[in-house]
Amino acid sequence: MTAFFTGGQSDPTVQPVPPSVVERVDAADTTLSNPKRAVISLGANLGNRLETLQGAVDALEDTPGVRVKAVSPVYETEPWGVAPGSQPSYFNAVVVLKTTLPPSSLLERAHAVEEAFNRVRDERWGPRTIDVDIIAYDGVVSDDPVLTLPHPRAHERAFAVQWETRFVRF
Repeated sequence: MTAFFTGGQSDPTVQPVPPSVVERVDAADTTLSNPKRAVISLGANLGNRLETLQGAVDALEDTPGVRVKAVSPVYETEPWGVAPGSQPSYFNAVVVLKTTLPPSSLLERAHAVEEAFNRVRDERWGPRTIDVDIIAYDGVVSDDPVLTLPHPRAHERAFAVQWETRFVRF
């Protein structure tokens, strides 16, 4: 797994936001009533992967009832569950957000984002333009076959575990 913009080499256009500023912005954000914290993972291994990840973040931010609070660096990972070298590598990122959407509606939005980027579901663990997964939703535990929370394979994705735990303050 390779991290981009990590280890002291950060994107020079991105500066850390002091916690006091985050708190003031959150306090002033009256568009969300009783928001819940959710963690989303994004992955793409077809097309312009970086552009697609950015488009997915933008689409989430444009969703009523959703506010993106943090985005991880982009990581490059090998495809999971397939023969080595059978697919291009993935670009992955984690998005931490606050939302008033219930988990089922957030999942619908995730699927709509995938559809907007022409996600094809022909084979399990097949290549994809975008994959949008809900990793966690405000501590909810559910074994519903439509949406299992927390994500049952999140612990196998080091980039997701690292960033989900890093942003617990949001």
